[in-house]
Amino acid sequence: PLLMWAACAGGGVGVGLSIWLFYFRKEAGTSLWIPRNIAHFLSNRAKATTISIEAFGLGLTSIIGELLFSLAPLCIAALVLIQLDAHWQLIGVLLYAGVALLPLLIIGLLIGNGRKLSRIQHWREANKRFLQFAAGSGLIILAVYVYVERVFTIVVANSLGVV
Repeated sequence: PLLMWAACAGGGVGVGLSIWLFYFRKEAGTSLWIPRNIAHFLSNRAKATTISIEAFGLGLTSIIGELLFSLAPLCIAALVLIQLDAHWQLIGVLLYAGVALLPLLIIGLLIGNGRKLSRIQHWREANKRFLQFAAGSGLIILAVYVYVERVFTIVVANSLGVV
Protein backbone atom coordinates (compact mmCIF):
# COMPACT_ATOMS: atom_id res chain seq x y z
CA PRO A 1 0.00 0.00 0.00
CA LEU A 2 2.92 2.39 0.53
CA LEU A 3 3.58 2.43 -3.22
CA MET A 4 -0.12 3.10 -3.90
CA TRP A 5 -0.12 6.02 -1.44
CA ALA A 6 2.98 7.45 -3.10
CA ALA A 7 1.49 7.01 -6.59
CA CYS A 8 -1.80 8.66 -5.59
CA ALA A 9 0.03 11.54 -3.90
CA GLY A 10 2.19 12.07 -6.99
CA GLY A 11 -0.88 11.85 -9.19
CA GLY A 12 -2.60 14.40 -6.97
CA VAL A 13 0.23 16.89 -7.41
CA GLY A 14 0.24 16.26 -11.17
CA VAL A 15 -3.51 16.69 -11.48
CA GLY A 16 -3.42 19.79 -9.26
CA LEU A 17 -0.82 21.36 -11.54
CA SER A 18 -2.87 20.32 -14.58
CA ILE A 19 -5.93 22.02 -13.11
CA TRP A 20 -3.88 25.19 -12.63
CA LEU A 21 -2.63 25.09 -16.22
CA PHE A 22 -5.28 23.41 -18.37
CA TYR A 23 -8.71 23.10 -16.78
CA PHE A 24 -10.27 26.21 -18.33
CA ARG A 25 -9.32 27.57 -21.71
CA LYS A 26 -7.84 31.07 -21.78
CA GLU A 27 -10.70 32.44 -23.90
CA ALA A 28 -13.84 34.10 -22.57
CA GLY A 29 -16.41 31.82 -21.01
CA THR A 30 -15.95 28.69 -18.98
CA SER A 31 -15.13 26.26 -21.76
CA LEU A 32 -13.15 23.32 -20.52
CA TRP A 33 -9.93 21.79 -21.74
CA ILE A 34 -11.44 19.14 -24.03
CA PRO A 35 -10.47 19.51 -27.69
CA ARG A 36 -12.59 22.05 -29.57
CA ASN A 37 -13.78 19.62 -32.24
CA ILE A 38 -15.11 17.24 -29.55
CA ALA A 39 -16.72 20.14 -27.66
CA HIS A 40 -18.42 21.38 -30.86
CA PHE A 41 -19.60 17.86 -31.70
CA LEU A 42 -21.05 17.38 -28.20
CA SER A 43 -22.71 20.81 -28.30
CA ASN A 44 -24.21 20.33 -31.77
CA ARG A 45 -25.46 16.82 -30.99
CA ALA A 46 -26.93 17.93 -27.64
CA LYS A 47 -28.90 20.68 -29.42
CA ALA A 48 -30.11 18.33 -32.14
CA THR A 49 -30.98 15.22 -30.15
CA THR A 50 -34.53 14.25 -29.34
CA ILE A 51 -33.69 10.86 -27.86
CA SER A 52 -33.03 10.79 -24.12
CA ILE A 53 -30.54 7.90 -24.30
CA GLU A 54 -28.42 9.88 -26.77
CA ALA A 55 -28.48 12.91 -24.46
CA PHE A 56 -27.41 10.64 -21.61
CA GLY A 57 -24.59 9.23 -23.75
CA LEU A 58 -23.40 12.72 -24.68
CA GLY A 59 -23.35 13.71 -21.01
CA LEU A 60 -21.46 10.53 -20.19
CA THR A 61 -18.91 11.36 -22.90
CA SER A 62 -18.20 14.75 -21.37
CA ILE A 63 -17.84 13.14 -17.94
CA ILE A 64 -15.33 10.65 -19.32
CA GLY A 65 -13.38 13.58 -20.78
CA GLU A 66 -13.19 15.14 -17.30
CA LEU A 67 -12.31 11.85 -15.59
CA LEU A 68 -8.61 12.70 -15.70
CA PHE A 69 -9.19 15.45 -13.15
CA SER A 70 -11.16 13.15 -10.84
CA LEU A 71 -8.88 10.12 -10.66
CA ALA A 72 -6.40 11.42 -8.07
CA PRO A 73 -8.95 12.45 -5.42
CA LEU A 74 -10.91 9.25 -6.09
CA CYS A 75 -7.74 7.19 -5.63
CA ILE A 76 -6.94 8.91 -2.33
CA ALA A 77 -10.52 8.52 -1.12
CA ALA A 78 -10.50 4.83 -2.05
CA LEU A 79 -7.26 4.24 -0.15
CA VAL A 80 -8.69 5.98 2.93
CA LEU A 81 -12.00 4.12 2.74
CA ILE A 82 -10.49 0.68 2.20
CA GLN A 83 -8.80 0.90 5.60
CA LEU A 84 -12.11 1.43 7.43
CA ASP A 85 -14.54 -1.15 8.81
CA ALA A 86 -17.36 -2.09 6.44
CA HIS A 87 -20.06 0.07 8.06
CA TRP A 88 -17.71 3.08 8.16
CA GLN A 89 -16.88 2.51 4.50
CA LEU A 90 -20.52 3.02 3.56
CA ILE A 91 -20.69 6.17 5.68
CA GLY A 92 -17.44 7.39 4.06
CA VAL A 93 -18.76 6.79 0.53
CA LEU A 94 -21.97 8.65 1.37
CA LEU A 95 -19.97 11.52 2.90
CA TYR A 96 -17.69 11.70 -0.17
CA ALA A 97 -20.71 11.69 -2.48
CA GLY A 98 -22.36 14.41 -0.38
CA VAL A 99 -19.29 16.64 -0.54
CA ALA A 100 -18.97 16.03 -4.29
CA LEU A 101 -22.64 16.93 -4.83
CA LEU A 102 -22.57 19.99 -2.58
CA PRO A 103 -21.89 22.53 -5.39
CA LEU A 104 -24.81 21.15 -7.41
CA LEU A 105 -27.07 21.31 -4.37
CA ILE A 106 -26.03 24.91 -3.68
CA ILE A 107 -26.72 25.89 -7.30
CA GLY A 108 -30.08 24.12 -7.14
CA LEU A 109 -30.97 26.02 -3.96
CA LEU A 110 -29.91 29.32 -5.51
CA ILE A 111 -32.07 28.69 -8.59
CA GLY A 112 -34.93 27.51 -6.39
CA ASN A 113 -34.72 30.74 -4.41
CA GLY A 114 -35.14 32.87 -7.53
CA ARG A 115 -31.58 33.51 -8.68
CA LYS A 116 -31.21 33.45 -12.44
CA LEU A 117 -28.98 30.80 -13.96
CA SER A 118 -27.42 33.48 -16.17
CA ARG A 119 -26.34 35.40 -13.07
CA ILE A 120 -24.81 32.27 -11.53
CA GLN A 121 -22.98 31.55 -14.80
CA HIS A 122 -21.75 35.16 -14.94
CA TRP A 123 -20.35 34.80 -11.39
CA ARG A 124 -18.69 31.51 -12.38
CA GLU A 125 -17.13 33.12 -15.44
CA ALA A 126 -15.93 36.15 -13.47
CA ASN A 127 -14.33 33.92 -10.83
CA LYS A 128 -13.11 31.01 -12.96
CA ARG A 129 -9.41 31.72 -12.39
CA PHE A 130 -9.93 31.79 -8.62
CA LEU A 131 -11.96 28.57 -8.75
CA GLN A 132 -9.28 26.96 -10.91
CA PHE A 133 -6.53 28.08 -8.51
CA ALA A 134 -8.49 26.96 -5.44
CA ALA A 135 -9.25 23.52 -6.89
CA GLY A 136 -5.66 22.92 -8.00
CA SER A 137 -4.22 24.22 -4.73
CA GLY A 138 -6.60 22.12 -2.66
CA LEU A 139 -5.59 18.98 -4.51
CA ILE A 140 -1.88 19.78 -4.23
CA ILE A 141 -2.23 20.44 -0.48
CA LEU A 142 -4.14 17.16 -0.05
CA ALA A 143 -1.52 15.26 -2.04
CA VAL A 144 1.39 16.74 -0.05
CA TYR A 145 -0.42 15.96 3.21
CA VAL A 146 -1.08 12.37 2.10
CA TYR A 147 2.54 11.94 1.06
CA VAL A 148 3.93 13.30 4.32
CA GLU A 149 1.42 11.52 6.56
CA ARG A 150 1.26 8.15 4.77
CA VAL A 151 4.60 7.75 2.97
CA PHE A 152 7.28 10.02 4.37
CA THR A 153 6.62 9.31 8.06
CA ILE A 154 6.63 5.53 7.48
CA VAL A 155 9.84 5.65 5.46
CA VAL A 156 11.55 7.84 8.09
CA ALA A 157 10.26 5.66 10.95
CA ASN A 158 11.53 2.52 9.21
CA SER A 159 14.93 4.05 8.55
CA LEU A 160 15.23 5.12 12.21
CA GLY A 161 14.05 1.72 13.41
CA VAL A 162 11.08 3.20 15.29
CA VAL A 163 8.47 0.85 13.79
